[in-house]
Amino acid sequence: MKKTMAALLAATTLAGVAQAQEAQKVFFLLPNSTTIRFESRDAPFFVEAMKARAPNVEVIVQNGEGDPARQQRLVEDAITQGADIILLTTSDANLAAGSLAAAEAAGVPVVLYDHDAVGGRAEAHVVFDSLSVGQAQGSRAAELIIAMDKTPVRVARVKGNQGEYGTGQYEAGQNEFLQPLIDSGKVVVVCEQYTQNWDPMLAQSFAEDCLTRTGGDVDVFLGMNDGTTGGSVAALIGQGYAPGEKLVTGGQDATVEALRYIALGWQDNSVLKDLKVEANYAADVVTSILAGGGVPQNLINGHVNNQFMDVPGVFLPVSNITIENLSDVVDAGVWTWEEICQGIEDTDVCTENM
Repeated sequence: MKKTMAALLAATTLAGVAQAQEAQKVFFLLPNSTTIRFESRDAPFFVEAMKARAPNVEVIVQNGEGDPARQQRLVEDAITQGADIILLTTSDANLAAGSLAAAEAAGVPVVLYDHDAVGGRAEAHVVFDSLSVGQAQGSRAAELIIAMDKTPVRVARVKGNQGEYGTGQYEAGQNEFLQPLIDSGKVVVVCEQYTQNWDPMLAQSFAEDCLTRTGGDVDVFLGMNDGTTGGSVAALIGQGYAPGEKLVTGGQDATVEALRYIALGWQDNSVLKDLKVEANYAADVVTSILAGGGVPQNLINGHVNNQFMDVPGVFLPVSNITIENLSDVVDAGVWTWEEICQGIEDTDVCTENM
């Protein structure tokens, strides 16, 4: 009996040690595969940043594939698997309240990454300053439109996912520069539409329909990210236009595909959001929460109201990338010239820099 009790005590002790040594778990839940930056850049950058800060923390990356219901199941599954924290980029900000409620009920903190989430608790929101993004897009579009020797300039607006904080801020920032041109008669908006879940295929369909309905009488396609601008470029290619024949502007994320479009003359700009910086700040917030320190107060420089609370914001700076300063992306370590110029080595900018 004594031997049995000793064995039982030893087993219990070993189980307690194993439980104490069990790695903390961070689930990074991505929104979709159509916005390619999240799987190809953000997730690897975040995993790398976490290894540097907390090598014993396990990071599990999963993708909602553009389906809010699937993403909520992933949140619930993460909770079941013992998640210590969830880093969440919502598939649809407007349909994320259930995920936030489930996490709060389970006592699992949620940090929002890039996309917002409406109607529930979050510890922090790490995001590039969305209003500044819209202002950068709007100021560049206005600069190009004013330089056009025609009035009115006919503009198609390809907006982001309706109801998201980011989309609203991008629109507000763009409008600061676009609305005065509309009021003066310099600009006429001939088509405009939100793009559900930022789907580039939907953006392409809208651009194609706009070209058809106007008989091709569109001068500018103004998007809100590289997916929506890429949709416009795809529509122009599909209908036989040449690079530069129609102006495509309003990109953001500096995806390698968008940078190639810039090099080729299809797209004018993309707002650079250094994703390695965003991933590193997210890792700073996550490791601090895991260590019991909460969100580092020195990183909070604003708030995002998500109709439930003012979520502490960690806002990051942005800058415009055009053909004139394409090298800034390389200098920042976001992409190499080899990556940007793959398949387009004979363009002028690639010939100069390869």
